[in-house]
Amino acid sequence: MTALHDVVPAVPRPDLQPYTYVRRELIEPDWRRFPGWRQVTDAQWRDAQWQRVNCVKNVKQLRTVMGDLLDERFYDELAADQADLATMSMLVPPQMLNTMAPDAAPADFTDAFFADPVRRYMIPVRSDRDPHWPSHPHSSRDSLHEAEMWVVEGLTHRYPTKVLAELVSTCPQYCGHCTRMDLVGNSTPQVQKHKLLLKPVDRQDQMIDYLKRTPGVRDVVVSGGDVANVPWPQLESFLMRLLDIETVRDVRLATKALAGLPQHWLQPRVVEGMERVARTAHRRGVNLAIHTHVNHAQSVTPLVAEAARTALDVGVRDVRNQGVLMKGVNATPDDLLDLCFALQGEANILPYYFYMCDMIPNAEHWRVAVWEAQELQHAIMGYLPGYATPRIVCDVPYVGKRWVHQVAEYDRELGISYWTKNYRTGIELEDPDALDRRYPYYDPISTLGEAGRAWWSKQA
Repeated sequence: MTALHDVVPAVPRPDLQPYTYVRRELIEPDWRRFPGWRQVTDAQWRDAQWQRVNCVKNVKQLRTVMGDLLDERFYDELAADQADLATMSMLVPPQMLNTMAPDAAPADFTDAFFADPVRRYMIPVRSDRDPHWPSHPHSSRDSLHEAEMWVVEGLTHRYPTKVLAELVSTCPQYCGHCTRMDLVGNSTPQVQKHKLLLKPVDRQDQMIDYLKRTPGVRDVVVSGGDVANVPWPQLESFLMRLLDIETVRDVRLATKALAGLPQHWLQPRVVEGMERVARTAHRRGVNLAIHTHVNHAQSVTPLVAEAARTALDVGVRDVRNQGVLMKGVNATPDDLLDLCFALQGEANILPYYFYMCDMIPNAEHWRVAVWEAQELQHAIMGYLPGYATPRIVCDVPYVGKRWVHQVAEYDRELGISYWTKNYRTGIELEDPDALDRRYPYYDPISTLGEAGRAWWSKQA
C-alpha cells in the first residue's frame, strides 16, 4: 500500500481543460489607427462632449472616420440593412467604435470588421440577418409588454416588489438588438417609434407619487433609454426624491454608457454628484448600484475599468453587468468566460445576468435556443467565483426572468418551451388563472430540425 503522503500529485495539464484562464491586461486600442481620428489627442478622447459630438450616426460619418480602411461592399451592406431591416438608428460613440477590429491590419480590415463581435450588434449589416426567418412569427415591437404594464407613463410595474422607471427614450449609443426598440431612439424606415408625451418633470412627479402610494415596491430600476442621457441635475434630483421614500430599499441605475461612453461617468460634476447620492443612500440604508451592459471582452478597456472603480470609490455599492446572449457575439463558453474574467478580475464589474436576446423583429440571427442557453450555463459553471458566475435567463413574455433550467415543458422539435410563474404582473391582479397558466416561448426556427422548420412554414 502507498501512504497518502507518498502520493505524488499529477502534473497539472491546463491544456486538457475545456477552458484555460489566462489573465489579460486591459488595453485601450489606439484610435489613431482610424484615418479620421489621427489627430485626436488623449485629452479629446477623454472628453465626454468630444465623444458625443463625434458619434457615428450614418454611412457618411463612418466613411469619414474609416477613410480607405473599409471596402465599398461593407457600406452597401450597411445601407441595405438601414433601409430594409434595422429596428434601431445608427449611433456609435468613438469609444465603442474603437473596440471593433482592434488588431486588424489595414489589408485585412474589412473582413475583420465584418467578423467583429462588437460590430455585429452595434452596426448590423444585411448579411448578418437570417435570410429565411429574419423575424420569428411571434416577435413583437414591445416583446416584454412593458408599456402594457405602465402604471404612469414610463413606470412599468411588472414584478410585485420592483418597478422600472424609464426617464428618457434616448441613449448615448444604440444597440441593434435593443429590447425597447419600440420606444428608444430615432424612427427607422421599419419602425415608427412611440414617444413619451409628458414633460420630464411631470413624468417624474407622477412616478414619485405612485411610489409613495405603493409601499410594496422596494426596488426601483432607473433606466430609459440610458440614464447617462438625463441631465445630471435632473437625475440627481430624481434620485434624491427616491431616497426620500422610506419604503424604497434598492435603487439601480441602468447605463450601457459605462462601457459605451465611460467618459460621461468620469466627468467631475457627475462624479461629485454621484458621491452625494451614494452618501445619502448609505446614510438611509439604501443599496445603490449601477447596472451596465457589456457583451464582449473587447469592450472592457482601461477607461471602462476606471469609470467602474470611480463609482465604487465614491460609495456606489456595486457595479454589475447585464449582458445579452447573442450568436456571433458571445454565445460560446470561451467568449462568455473571457468577458466575465475581464469584468470581474480587471474592472471590478460583477457578472450578473446574461439575458437571452428578446423576440423583437429582425433579431433571429442573434437569438439562441433554450437548449443552447442551458448548455452554455452548464459550460461556464465552476470557473468563476460562485458569486460572480452569471445566471443565463430567459425573459418570458408576461412572466419575467426565469433561469433557463426552470422550463416547465419543452417541445424541442417545434422549439416551443412552456414556463410558469409565482406572481401576478401588474395587469393580472384580477386574473384567477395567472399562476396556473403555462406561458410559451419560442426558439429561433433556424435551430430546429427539418420537421420543425416545415411545421413553422405551414403556420406562417
